[in-house]
Formats: sequence, C-alpha cells, structure tokens
Amino acid sequence: MSHAVSRLRTQRLARAIRPFLNRGSRAERCPGCRVIPEYCLCAWRPKVAARSAMCLLMHDVEPMKPSNTGWLIADVIGDTTAYAWSRTEVDPDLLTLLADPQWQPYIVFPGEFVAPQRVVSQVRVEEGKRPLFILLDGTWSEARKMFRKSPYLEHLPVLSLAPEQLSRYKLRRSKRDDHFCTAEVAALCLELAEDLTASEVLDAYLDVFSAHYLAAKFQMPLDPMDAVHTRLAPYIPAV
Repeated sequence: MSHAVSRLRTQRLARAIRPFLNRGSRAERCPGCRVIPEYCLCAWRPKVAARSAMCLLMHDVEPMKPSNTGWLIADVIGDTTAYAWSRTEVDPDLLTLLADPQWQPYIVFPGEFVAPQRVVSQVRVEEGKRPLFILLDGTWSEARKMFRKSPYLEHLPVLSLAPEQLSRYKLRRSKRDDHFCTAEVAALCLELAEDLTASEVLDAYLDVFSAHYLAAKFQMPLDPMDAVHTRLAPYIPAV
C-alpha cells in the first residue's frame, strides 16, 4: 500500500493555486520524512505488524504541514488510509471503507461533546472484525467542525480517551494539556485495542521524530545512542 498521507499531500499540491507558505515551509526537506535533510528521519522508520487500522480524515492543509504527525501513523501502521475532509463533499472511497464488514469503526473524539449513548471508553471487537479508528486530523477548532458537519459519521460509536498522561508533543502546542497530537491519539487507540507493540513503536517513533524536527529547527546535534533512539532501535528493519 502506498503512503496514504504522502498521496493526499500530492493531491493537495496538484490543486493548489499558490505556494503553501507555512512556518518552515521554505526550507528544503526530505520528501520521505519532511525533515531538513541533514536531520533525515528515514533510516529510523520502524516496521511492526498491527491488527488495527487507521483512517485519517484530514483538514484542508494538514497534509502539507511538516509537523503533521498523521504522516508518522501511515509510516508505522500498514492499514492506514487518509481522506481530505470537505463540508459539502465526501470521498466515496471513505464511505466504502466505513461500510466494509471486515472493520469495526470507531470515531475518536472527546465524549464531553457527544450524546452519552454514543460514547464508549473501551474497544470491544466482534469476532471476525478488526478495529478501525477514525481520527480527525486538524486543529482542535477544525476537528470540532469536522465532527459536527460530517453526517456520515453520526451512526458510529465515539471512542472517548481519558488517559492520565499529559501530551508530550512540543511541535505545535494546543492551548489545553488534555489535547493530544494525532500520533499520540493513535498510539492510545492501539493500546486500547491490545495492539501493544504497535502502540509502543508509534509512541517511540513520535519521540524520535520530535527530536529530529526540533534539532533541525535549532541546529542542534543529534545523538543516535540516546534514550529516545535506543527505545526505537529494536524495531528498525535490518538493511
């Protein structure tokens, strides 16, 4: 399967009418990991099997942002799909995915904003099915809009996460400590689905990505033998 977020990024670039100018967008970046080449992350891309699948519903420019962590999910979880969100249109492939009987879909969203009868806190998968986690990838205000204005998701159970740990993601900070970046949410979903190795690997990969991204931003040296890299090392495929 081709890289879902990379493919969506290519589609978004093809319809752009002017260059995408976000913070850091002018810097040369590795096409495989979106990090400045001197700090390339590609050699640290892990490989792990997972029973769960991920579906990223991405707000307009999210695939274009170098700091987007949905890209990391597609690196790690083989069964990852990504679709552009629109208020007025829905990708027919997304509807086909949601109707596929092999999947048991959950939309991941805070339960405090949802009717109680839709909210679940555990992943219970019927025999013969696999969990499919639908993640709304955007800022918090964008995600709320996407949730409210996507009627084709209204029949799905809402998985509400209530983890004890606060977000460690430092690249694009939310104003609330209980808001997580997309890769953190995915790792927590994998943990609930008992995809424990995949959860650990994605969490470790996020830490390595953050280390490379921030080191590139501040022109700091990297230590491939530090605790962050050592944690991920066992899951790097042998060359």
